[in-house]
Amino acid sequence: MKNVTVTMEDRVADWARLEAARRNTSVSRLIGEMLAEKMRRDGAYERAMREALQFRSIGMSDGRYPTREETHDRALARRHPP
Repeated sequence: MKNVTVTMEDRVADWARLEAARRNTSVSRLIGEMLAEKMRRDGAYERAMREALQFRSIGMSDGRYPTREETHDRALARRHPP
């Protein structure tokens, strides 16, 4: 683990202290957990975006967006697994 120094507004620091106390943890651990959660969410979003963009290439070589029916076509999805 790395130690870092974080600068924040007094109001934010006060909130962080109260929130950490409410969760029975330290401000340092609270911030670390919040950043780790953000990193996981951002990673999940990026994966979902890549998958969505890959879907456009399934039978859509003309570059058009798939229709609603094509998007929900389970048979098509089975023929082209992720």
